[in-house]
Amino acid sequence: MATCDKTIFNRLKRTEGQLRGIQKMLEENQDCADVVTQLSAVRSSVDHIMGIIVAENLKQCLENPEPDHTQQQAKIEKAINLIVKK
Repeated sequence: MATCDKTIFNRLKRTEGQLRGIQKMLEENQDCADVVTQLSAVRSSVDHIMGIIVAENLKQCLENPEPDHTQQQAKIEKAINLIVKK
């Protein structure tokens, strides 16, 4: 997963900044709708990060298949379940 580490870490740092901003908004008693809008943005960001990680995992499974077909199927199934699970 080394190829996307920098991208993932940058996105995580951005998301962390968004969360800090939300904390500040709450401390300043800002409008609920604005806070929820920012929380939605954080959720979207986290979903995107998860998608990147799962896609990379699935790509690795397909590019470097397991010698045992059953193990390969299990790895692919696991990746798919990560996408579908919510």
